[in-house]
Amino acid sequence: MRAKITYCVLAAVLVVYFVLVGSRGVLLIKQGTVLTVAFGVAVLILPFIGLWFLWHTTQFARKAGRLARELEAEGGLPVDELKRTPGGRIDRDSADEVFDRRRAETERAPEDWRAWFRLAVAYHDARDTPRARKAMQRAIALHEGKSVRV
Repeated sequence: MRAKITYCVLAAVLVVYFVLVGSRGVLLIKQGTVLTVAFGVAVLILPFIGLWFLWHTTQFARKAGRLARELEAEGGLPVDELKRTPGGRIDRDSADEVFDRRRAETERAPEDWRAWFRLAVAYHDARDTPRARKAMQRAIALHEGKSVRV
């Protein structure tokens, strides 16, 4: 719940920032010189890129959350079996061991979104965020019935 609140607060701050930047872009365009219009257009592009990124990130989080709730209802969420250091960090060898099992599970059932979801969690636990995101995107696509490239 804390992560959701943090995400919403940061998203709201970003939207306010995008509005402020956009208003500066409009003011530059209103100046009417070639240089200020060019800068104004460039400044206006940035909030649109930011909004696009925020929208896609929010959709990704919503879809991943939906999959997690569905998997939890089925009793298929991965159990936290990772060993931790005294400081609470995940033990690397433990994460690698779980990752190997999740990867083997996914190789046995490459069209199962549940396996890809659990693999994404294993990637995340192993601190490989880019691969965790790609695995979760694949799980989402398979869940939605979309064709997935190999």
